Amino acid sequence: MPRIGDQAPEFRAMTTHGKLNFPGDYAGKWKILFSHPADFTPVCTTEFIAFANMQKEFEALNTQIVGLSVDSLSSHIAWVRNIQEKIEWEGSKNVEIGFPIIVDLSKHVSTLYGMIMPGESNNACVRAVFFIDPADKIRAIIYYPLNIGRNFDEIKRVIVALQTSDAHGVAMPANWEPGKDVVLHYPITTDEAKARVAEEGLKCHEWYLCSKKL
Repeated sequence: MPRIGDQAPEFRAMTTHGKLNFPGDYAGKWKILFSHPADFTPVCTTEFIAFANMQKEFEALNTQIVGLSVDSLSSHIAWVRNIQEKIEWEGSKNVEIGFPIIVDLSKHVSTLYGMIMPGESNNACVRAVFFIDPADKIRAIIYYPLNIGRNFDEIKRVIVALQTSDAHGVAMPANWEPGKDVVLHYPITTDEAKARVAEEGLKCHEWYLCSKKL
C-alpha cells in the first residue's frame, strides 16, 4: 500500500462521470481520494451528503474530490439519485452528488491503495482518505473503521494546513485552525537555535518551539 511521500499510484477506471485517468486528469489540483464500504448504507449516505455540501469549499481550495467503492456503476447511479430524491439529513435534502464515484468491482484500485483490510472486511473498503498534492505526491492518509463516519471539517482542515505549510514553510501545532499561530521547524544547529530565539516577531517558548502569526 502507498505511504506518505510516495507518488500516487496511477490507474484508469470508470466512474459516474465517465472514464477517469487518475491522477493525470486532475493535473495541477489537490486531490482527495476516499473510499466508502458500500452504496445504500447509512453511514456512507451521511458522509456523501456531508462531502457534497462542502464541495464548493473544496473547489475553492483547488481540490478535486473522488469517491470509490467496490459497487457497480448502476449501483452508484441509483444511490446518488436516491440520495437526491429521497433523503433528508440534518436539514439537507435534494442533495446532488457532484463529484465522481469510481467503479471498482475488480477491487483493483482499492487493493492498489490498501483500502481493503481483512480484519475489518474481505469485500468492503474501510473509510480511507488520501490527500494528494498537485505534484501527485501523497501528503496525508487517514483511515476510519467501517462503523465510524468521518469528520469532514477535519478533512478540510488537513487540506488547508498542507497548503499553508507549503506556502509559508511552517508547521501546524496541535488543534491548529486557520487564523491561529503556526510554529517554525526546529533549528538543526546551535547557531540557528541562537538566531531563532533572537528573531523579532516570534514567540519562543523554548529554542525548539517558536510560534508566530502569518
